Amino acid sequence: MSLTVNNLTKKYGDKTVVDNISFSMEKPGVYALLGTNGAGKTTSIRMILGMLEKDGGEALWNGAPLNFDTCNIGYLAEERGLYPKYSLLSQIRYFGNLRGIDTKTVNERIEYWVERLKVEEYIFPDRVSASDSEGNADIKKKKLSKKKKPFNPEQLSKGNQQKIQFLIAMISDPDLLVLDEPFSGLDPVNTDILKEVVREQIDAGKYIIMSSHQMSVVEEFCTDITILNHSKAVVTGNLNDIKKSYGRINLILKVEQDVSKYIEELGIEILSEKEYEYSLRVTGDEQANKLLANLINANINIVKFDLSELSLHEIFVREVGEEVHEQ
Repeated sequence: MSLTVNNLTKKYGDKTVVDNISFSMEKPGVYALLGTNGAGKTTSIRMILGMLEKDGGEALWNGAPLNFDTCNIGYLAEERGLYPKYSLLSQIRYFGNLRGIDTKTVNERIEYWVERLKVEEYIFPDRVSASDSEGNADIKKKKLSKKKKPFNPEQLSKGNQQKIQFLIAMISDPDLLVLDEPFSGLDPVNTDILKEVVREQIDAGKYIIMSSHQMSVVEEFCTDITILNHSKAVVTGNLNDIKKSYGRINLILKVEQDVSKYIEELGIEILSEKEYEYSLRVTGDEQANKLLANLINANINIVKFDLSELSLHEIFVREVGEEVHEQ
């Protein structure tokens, strides 16, 4: 299987909101589609999925036009779409049947995902109530005589609604999973649950497109990225190769005395300093090694000397940060 996006373009009148975006996924994994607010990420996703008409370009799955008929897609939209007045269980079943899944399979998958995502109390409240009252016959009889009403989305927190929508995205056991801001609104515990599920999907050979403003999370999963700015791709390719292209210029130095004079004499930028621990910006390996040699020659006790590449967050800010500030 493969996903290919060629010269994707969208215009609204004279304004181009997506300008010739291209990328491909030749093997399973996570592709990150990043950008500032309004850069064209969500519009690109909707065109890729065939939900929005394209003004140019194409999105192909195994060489055929990509849409919900040609590919088993799971889509977690940035704008959540649960019906507030209908029960969660009936909505999950409805979306499962809408995808052509038989009722028996839908119910089996619901059983799996409510336990995996820790949402059983919202989907099967009577089951949880019965379990809580085990061992006390009087309480059990009282509780079972008055059934709990099924939960509606409006009764859930934003984070729990998010998990329900993720469950719906997974109900078809998709080959292509598209996650638009999947971790927004989640607390650390639920973030870890969703991270584990994403890892499981990667191990299962799924193709995943992820859009998120949480760069550390994206960096944890993605192998390839596209960064959009003003509707155009300003960075695209393999993340490791992109990092290497900037060089190793982040240096964390920890010593046991003030060494600022050694840093300054080499013209190295001090980003921050606290109790003889320095965050530095060097020009590359040569300047960093020169500093190390000078410190050793001066008999400075070095506790930590860590030279590394830029993080995805730093790359993102470098590519689009100044223009965002100007706006």
